[in-house]
Amino acid sequence: MSAAKNCTPKTGLMPVPLFDTETPLAGLRPVILERIGEVVRGGRFILGPEVGAFEQELAAYVGVRHAIGVGNGTDALTIAARALGIEPGDEVVVPSFTFYATAEAIAATGAVPVFCDVDRDTRNITVETIRPALSERTRAIVAVDLFGMPAEIPAIREAFGLPVIEDAAQALGASLDGVRAGALGDIATFSFYPSKNLGAFGDGGAVTTNDDELAERVRALRFHGSRDKQTFVYVGYNSRLDEIQAAILRVLLPQIDAWCAGRRAGVQAYIDAGLGQHFKLGGAPLGATPAWHLYVVTHPEADAKLALLGAAGIQARGYYRVPLHRQPAMAPYLNGRGGSFELPVTDELARTNVALPISPVFTRAQADEVVAALATA
Repeated sequence: MSAAKNCTPKTGLMPVPLFDTETPLAGLRPVILERIGEVVRGGRFILGPEVGAFEQELAAYVGVRHAIGVGNGTDALTIAARALGIEPGDEVVVPSFTFYATAEAIAATGAVPVFCDVDRDTRNITVETIRPALSERTRAIVAVDLFGMPAEIPAIREAFGLPVIEDAAQALGASLDGVRAGALGDIATFSFYPSKNLGAFGDGGAVTTNDDELAERVRALRFHGSRDKQTFVYVGYNSRLDEIQAAILRVLLPQIDAWCAGRRAGVQAYIDAGLGQHFKLGGAPLGATPAWHLYVVTHPEADAKLALLGAAGIQARGYYRVPLHRQPAMAPYLNGRGGSFELPVTDELARTNVALPISPVFTRAQADEVVAALATA
């Protein structure tokens, strides 16, 4: 069901959904249903030809040697960390302004997530925000391409010489200096949750890398730590992208560039409509081409703006209102700093951000409606 059906406007404006996942799929559904039928008729459901073909196609799109399908984006992060050799007690630097799974996946390995601040404009970690979080126990850094904005991963790798896990869950279709998201780190992870830029019809994820040895470990770890189903060399996971989801993703992957172009056009429509008169707009690093999984702006009275938009039938929301370093489950990882632990930009962004509607088919007319609703205040 399209998210648009859940909007109930109280003005003369048309509803505007936060996500429109229905319209971009409309013309593809007959092909998708046929591909699902082929999988069912073929009777191969686990690590069959559809997964193998999708892995090759995803690797070619991202520009890496290996793509390995797994059960979901969170498993992808945990398995990537394990493949890098992250062990209990190791420290891994992660941003606090991101979805909980970024830190949860590191904690699941027994390692310690160490939280760092982010840049106010890009909302991503940088060389300078990482530096205070480093110690002699730091073994890796997780750089999130938040909201589809590529992080400055090449600079981070050069500055610290540490392995970088690129959490590209929101960024398929983005690039930095011509290198696609998913190829910027030592190893990268994707989620194919249905609302993502490339969304399956259920859970799914992938790990990408140019490193042959890392790829071999990931393939073993996703299948109980075994290479041959007989000998188990790791304590691994049962985390495999299934054939039906892979078949669906193979239909959708060729659309990703056009869909991301539609999102970028939607962001430009906001700018042209005068959104900057009502919100502070973020910025992109030099050389970055964002995928705009979400279009997030800020305002000191964010919740008031959300209420105003909601009254007009426009779906918008605040993301990560409680950042990771303030989540109850993460308290043991604050290195004894407790309530005195401060990440000022993260706390500010958590309080002031507003995610506005965006999709591959977002129009200038919809941007005008959003701005008109804001202008009624």
